Amino acid sequence: MSRPVHTRTFKSGNSVAVRLPKGFAIPPGADVELDKAGDTVTIRIKQDPAEAQRRMRETFAAMEAIGAPPGGVQKRDPFVFPDRDGLL
Repeated sequence: MSRPVHTRTFKSGNSVAVRLPKGFAIPPGADVELDKAGDTVTIRIKQDPAEAQRRMRETFAAMEAIGAPPGGVQKRDPFVFPDRDGLL
């Protein structure tokens, strides 16, 4: 887990703004999503759906290139859940 960075908000027009340090690697002009839950504000870089799909296709292609494990997938014995009073 990274260490928290302390900064202050400032007025920018009619809004309140905050500077993000260079180390956060958020480029200027990036689309971001903000979410507030209580006193916690989360900033996420908004992902381009086409870019996310491209990365997912690349990941699946890499997994297919690896192939199945030698000897195939191992089978497991089914897990038996014991009946216990009071549980659904």
